[in-house]
Amino acid sequence: MDKVQITLEAARHNAGYSQKQAAAHLGIHYQTLAAWERDSSNVGIKTIERLSQLYQIPKDYLFFGLEFTL
Repeated sequence: MDKVQITLEAARHNAGYSQKQAAAHLGIHYQTLAAWERDSSNVGIKTIERLSQLYQIPKDYLFFGLEFTL
């Protein structure tokens, strides 16, 4: 069975953070986080681990790549 993955934006919302709040916890500008939420294909492993900890979700359940909408 395939595992379900959620986007960074969905994980942030589920954790109850605004972009500005999450960015402040990560020590980055909120526009950087916004860019990662649109295209997370180049997010480094240390950042992935920090996002996983902040959002309290295993990193295997986070989707990293280019997000698109239908």
